[in-house]
Amino acid sequence: MLMHQLLLDQAERQPGKIAFRWVDRAKTQTYAESVAAMETFAGALHHLGVGKGDRVTIFAHNGMDYINGLLACWRIGAIPALVNVKFAAELPYYFADHTPSVVIYTHDMGEPVRAAAAGAPSVKHLVCMDGPQEQAHALPELLAAKFTPPVDPWDENAIAHLSYTSGTTGQPKGACLCHEPTVRASRCIGERLRIRPEDVSFGPTALSSSYQLVGNLLPPLAAGATINVMGRWTQATGYDAIEATGATFLIGNPPLLEEVLTESRARGRSPGKLRFVMSGGGPVPPTLKQAWRDHLKIPLVESYGQSELGGFVGLGYPELETDDDKLLRVGRPLPDKEVRIFGPDDTPLGTGEVGDIVLRGGFMWGYWGKPEKTKEATRGGWLRTGDLGMIDADGFLTMRSRRAELIEVKGVAWYPRDVEEALCRIEGVRQAALVGLPDAELGRRPTAFVTMHAGATHDGASLKDALRGAVEYDVGMMTVTVLPELPMTPTGKIAKSDLAAAFGAVKQVA
Repeated sequence: MLMHQLLLDQAERQPGKIAFRWVDRAKTQTYAESVAAMETFAGALHHLGVGKGDRVTIFAHNGMDYINGLLACWRIGAIPALVNVKFAAELPYYFADHTPSVVIYTHDMGEPVRAAAAGAPSVKHLVCMDGPQEQAHALPELLAAKFTPPVDPWDENAIAHLSYTSGTTGQPKGACLCHEPTVRASRCIGERLRIRPEDVSFGPTALSSSYQLVGNLLPPLAAGATINVMGRWTQATGYDAIEATGATFLIGNPPLLEEVLTESRARGRSPGKLRFVMSGGGPVPPTLKQAWRDHLKIPLVESYGQSELGGFVGLGYPELETDDDKLLRVGRPLPDKEVRIFGPDDTPLGTGEVGDIVLRGGFMWGYWGKPEKTKEATRGGWLRTGDLGMIDADGFLTMRSRRAELIEVKGVAWYPRDVEEALCRIEGVRQAALVGLPDAELGRRPTAFVTMHAGATHDGASLKDALRGAVEYDVGMMTVTVLPELPMTPTGKIAKSDLAAAFGAVKQVA
């Protein structure tokens, strides 16, 4: 099945129902109106010479035109390449990587787009979403012209979506997601989450992330639910919007879900009609799951995926977990994917053994323009996630660490998440990240960085003392530093590479 076929099916069944709501502008589209908008946008792209397999960069804030542009690309067989607006300085790299013919952008991004396009011979047209702008077509004028779209090429095995990796271990790579396996994965996700037509989703994180595609867009579309997107999130306005839209589930990342929790505590109630929230983009501290469970009585469902999947490796259930010892687990693998734990030489490991997490059955076609990287990541027909974890007797997956983040200290492997979770269990600690910094004695010294909740009085030394006995490592060899904030990636992960770069040559105390 094609991604946009999900929209077409629901428009036939319930044309007058609201499909999308752009929260920032209080703008809605019914399923029938969304099909019409897709067709009109598809006609505009076709008029600009876009055809099957051509790349169209979308470089914009969340909004209705973003969604319609995505649908229009799928409708004519083009490949939308999604770039987060926070990467304006890196636009020349992205344009050189996927060689777009058309770039669609919001007006405030005009300057970096024009500068990058000047050095990108592939770019034939710039399209500004918000009206006339220098060197660009005005999207409203293109849409008003009502150009006729081409016949749908209808190739479910074609590349549909270029999803860029976070670039935490090198330059971002464009993971090529095809229609059919991504739709299949999204339907499995919808079934796991028990999404129904009466549900209302809410997704305030960037649409440029594949997490939004398989969390807040395709699964609700498959069920015929209503989908909310928001571009200008703040803790207070976000809470109000969740209530006003009647959202029944929220798709976010750990920092955002912590903000909703904080605002809920301040107001003395949870927002609206939420029956569960789902987190992605990085590991969820068990303390955050516990707080949602104990204070709001709402399940926090953890997803574990990556850009290369068009789906998830594992996903929890929209149920409250009463056993604290099981809060570290993500969930079971979904039925569209076979997940295994491999040891050295790809030897399958047994229940509870920690090794490399691999999977097969519906992942990316490959990295755009990077055959060697593709070959490395999909060796033997298995996608190599680069993560270490285990599967328990219940079939639940636990992710222990990125392999690249493992810290070896005097022959002992330190799993950063063990220390980070122990730190987060200390009262007053908000976030924690453990990295290995260069050290003359140890080679790499485990170094923890933490942020604190307002009013907390811990310093590095007291936090280090509190860790003794809480983890199996010799904490005497580590340092702990309290910071006002931790650097974050656009997808909500702690940017450990930024911490290592900033503090690698700085002597730590504690």
